[in-house]
Amino acid sequence: MTARPLPARSRSMGSALRAAGALVLALTLASCSLLGGNNPDTAPATGKADPSIVASAPAGLDSYYSQQVVWEACENGFQCAKVTVPMDYAKPDGDKIQLAALRAPSTGKKQGSLLVNPGGPGGSGYDFVKDAAGTHFSQSVRANYDLVGFDPRGVKRSAPVTCMTDAERDAARAKIYDLQTDSGLATALADNKAIAEQCAAQTGPSLGHIDTISAAKDLDILRAVVNDAKLNYLGYSYGTFLGSTYASLFPNNVGRMVLDGALDPSISNEELTMGQAVAFEKAIRSYVANCLQNDGCPLSGTVDSGVQQIRGIINSVQETPRPAKDGRMVNATMFVSGLITPLYNDQSWPALTQALAAAATGDVSLMLRLADLGADRGSNGKYTSNSTFAFNAINCLDYPMVSDTASMRAEEQRLRQASPTLGYYFAYGGTNCVDWPYKNVRTPAPVEYTGQSPIVVLGTTGDPATPVEWAASLRKQLGNASLMTWRGEGHTAYGRANSCLEDAVDSYFVDGKVPADNTVC
Repeated sequence: MTARPLPARSRSMGSALRAAGALVLALTLASCSLLGGNNPDTAPATGKADPSIVASAPAGLDSYYSQQVVWEACENGFQCAKVTVPMDYAKPDGDKIQLAALRAPSTGKKQGSLLVNPGGPGGSGYDFVKDAAGTHFSQSVRANYDLVGFDPRGVKRSAPVTCMTDAERDAARAKIYDLQTDSGLATALADNKAIAEQCAAQTGPSLGHIDTISAAKDLDILRAVVNDAKLNYLGYSYGTFLGSTYASLFPNNVGRMVLDGALDPSISNEELTMGQAVAFEKAIRSYVANCLQNDGCPLSGTVDSGVQQIRGIINSVQETPRPAKDGRMVNATMFVSGLITPLYNDQSWPALTQALAAAATGDVSLMLRLADLGADRGSNGKYTSNSTFAFNAINCLDYPMVSDTASMRAEEQRLRQASPTLGYYFAYGGTNCVDWPYKNVRTPAPVEYTGQSPIVVLGTTGDPATPVEWAASLRKQLGNASLMTWRGEGHTAYGRANSCLEDAVDSYFVDGKVPADNTVC
């Protein structure tokens, strides 16, 4: 069996897809509507630091908390700024990096700023607010808050992790490794080592400081420079990990915080991978059950037989990679990447049906397009983000990885048993970090929160990337928190769930009304 390992990732909200058109597959990012109705002053806005906020700065960081941030008009109706933070918080007087932030000014009498992280790790909050502020948030939230999106350290515009050219990325995605043989695994390890060396050479020393703890400290500086005494925050997926890390470090600075699609900070990377593999297998079954009820479904029979038919298509591509219409060869890992991308949003299931129907006839072009969308590759061959590199670099610092051959092979067998369709493609994640130039700076542990402000945690019953059980676990660890569960399919809830959940979250953000714990919508 040949494949290239597929890293499990909690994809950012901006990667959710939708299908449009009955005959033509028109796939776009789910949050691609530009914000309308903003009329910020064209003159730059300078944020002057509140003395009381500066006075609360951690020792040695006064200059960062008191910096004068200039918000300038940008992106057709928004305001943008650069915020300076220390590269290494252990050496605040040393090298500095800048974070890119984008603000959608409130449409009414604002009560503060709402900082947003869409996930990843590696997702751009700058892009999320730019693309989704006008469609994703209610009028009441828009009226009460400036929405602030930012690229965390290492991401896109903020001291980005830089590793390969677009052509090199295409070539790396197209490679095939026989990981079940020692020689195939050795080749994959050698290639990953070479990529790691490229990342170190092209990114520089900041590569060793893009861990989540450092990003959470950045978040407090961002809170200060928007002049909020408390952090109001919405985090999706990985953004819940960033948010819970912040809550543990700055418990007294937490304001109104919603963590949607929760990661459990206490679990290991291997437990995270297993949880995702099982949840994606569950999502495939839910998709197949829905597909069988609709016209145009290329699958037939029972759910079990439909899932088996998908496995058959994957195996055929694995045995014989196929060319897409653009001439690129599609291997099994690329095919599986395309398969899982629409599972992040059930509104994208029709796109998956079209891609599977075409693949059943030998045409893998639509599945490649889905894979490209998941990898942030445009149809012109240009990659629009560095999310893949940032994802790997942040995870290598946040998690110790099991990377010896015997343990990885044992994990592969466990994954295959738990997730017969996808398990193999989640295996061998340890190969990504074994030769990373910087070792992990964190060991997984339960989060501790001692703050007085209740935090709201959201989970979705059919979430493939952050299983709903993780939300319950995070809520328990936080203690002073309230859990809401949405009975739905796809990754995360707020912005696409029912009025039961949406109204409760809006009321929490606007009025401070905490939803009843264990509410199910």
